[in-house]
Amino acid sequence: MQKLKDRIREEGVIRQGNVLKVDSFLNHQLDMQLLHALAEEFAARFENEEINKVLTIETSGIAIACMVADLMQVPVVIARKTKTKNMNGELYKKTVTTVTKDEYDLYVAKQYLGEGDKVLLIDDLLAHGKALEGLSDMVVESGAELVGIGVAIEKSFQVGSKLIRDKDIRLESLVIVDDLDWRSNKVVFRGDND
Repeated sequence: MQKLKDRIREEGVIRQGNVLKVDSFLNHQLDMQLLHALAEEFAARFENEEINKVLTIETSGIAIACMVADLMQVPVVIARKTKTKNMNGELYKKTVTTVTKDEYDLYVAKQYLGEGDKVLLIDDLLAHGKALEGLSDMVVESGAELVGIGVAIEKSFQVGSKLIRDKDIRLESLVIVDDLDWRSNKVVFRGDND
C-alpha cells in the first residue's frame, strides 16, 4: 500500500534494535484519512469472509480495528492489558511477552468471544508476533473461528510473520518491511528492488 509506505518513509523513525516508530500518524497521533484508507484496504482483502467480530489489543490497534469494524458493520472486542474492577464474570487470559512491553497479560470477557464467532484480528505492527499469537490462541480456546489477521506493518525479518504463517493462519499485511537501518533511517520495503 503505497500511501502507508510513503508516510513511513517521510515520518517513520528507526531506532537501534530494529524499532520502527510511527507515532506521528499511526499509533500516538492518528491521521484519520490514512486510517480510513487502511481500513478500506483490510475490508477489501477480507470482503469474501464471513466475519462477525474484530478483535484487537489495546492500545495501538484500537483505531484501525474500529474503522475496519465500522466498514464491516460488526463489533470490536478489545483485549485489555490490565484486569480492572469493572471486568466482571469469566475471562480469557493469556500471558504474552513482547519487545516493547516485556511480559503482560491479555484479558477478554468470555461473554464477548465464543462459539459461533468468526473473528478477524487487527493490529498496527507485527514484529515478534507473541501478542498476536496469544490472541489467536485465545480465539481458538474460546471455540470461535479465527478467520485471519490483518496488520498495517509487518517486519518480515523478525520471527512474527513466520510464527503466524507456520500456524496456517491467513495473514494480510498492508506493507512488508524487509530491512531497517537506524544509522541512515532507511526502510526497505518488500518489492523495492523488483
